[in-house]
Amino acid sequence: MRSCTVAPPDKKLYGKQVGEVLVRNYGKKRYYPAVEVKKASLGAGYPLDYSCWGLALFTSPEDFAAYHEAIGQACDYAAMKGDMLAALGDGAAVATITLDFSESWLDLLGDALPSLFDLFD
Repeated sequence: MRSCTVAPPDKKLYGKQVGEVLVRNYGKKRYYPAVEVKKASLGAGYPLDYSCWGLALFTSPEDFAAYHEAIGQACDYAAMKGDMLAALGDGAAVATITLDFSESWLDLLGDALPSLFDLFD
């Protein structure tokens, strides 16, 4: 999968402004439906092409996937949400962890083992 190609030039400002519209119009929610995010993006003065980035930030993973499946588009929710969170956090790194459970615990925790063992001293 990929990220949507049309991104707002200032993701931090976009996320802040769309978030303000969402809260003002719909109240504070854990997740917003796609239709509310798209309306908020337009209401904040952004072209509809940017709304996918708002969807990544403000919808649930399931709603994001369902929306994109319905329009026949594939976008990477985790990567886009990570980009948006990093932008909102002034560029702070946001870790996106994808675990392959077919790997052993040694493969998954390899670099972390020394610090894990320090916990038991």
